Amino acid sequence: MLRAVARGDQPAFEELYRRTSGWLLLRLQRRCSDADLVTEVLQETYLTIWRAADSFRGSSQAGTGSAVGWIWTIAARKLIDAFRSQRRPQPTPPELVHEQSAVTPSAEDVVLDGVLDSRLALAWAGLSPELHSVLQAMLLDGLSVRETAVLLGLPQGTVKTRARRARLALREGLS
Repeated sequence: MLRAVARGDQPAFEELYRRTSGWLLLRLQRRCSDADLVTEVLQETYLTIWRAADSFRGSSQAGTGSAVGWIWTIAARKLIDAFRSQRRPQPTPPELVHEQSAVTPSAEDVVLDGVLDSRLALAWAGLSPELHSVLQAMLLDGLSVRETAVLLGLPQGTVKTRARRARLALREGLS
């Protein structure tokens, strides 16, 4: 679908938006409680996709997973840029999202349940929310320490410390 978008196919772009915007909106809302900022980032993300679809280099064997990862990377970096430009000291995730995530597993958790073996899944589930959010940003979202720090509103040293504590907790959970 991204190849069609790269050729300027507007119906393909509309279909891509229809298929991915709901998921992307929820994922952005989990990281930022400012609805206006999330809406702005979502719009900027799809504008970038429209303009840069020809830069997508996913393989046809990888399927939609690599396209979705590419889209999320654009959105995550747009959100980080928005935090930087507005000089937000610390984004505060909405409390409602945390309550819902306790009841309804996130898309990442559903995928991880199918991929991780039971010991690793138990160790992952046992991480504190602070450690989980750092690992999620760095490992699942592919963000750097600096990008994770901006996204979570933490000093880089805190991100590094939490990442180390999370790795040690996972290692301990697997032994």
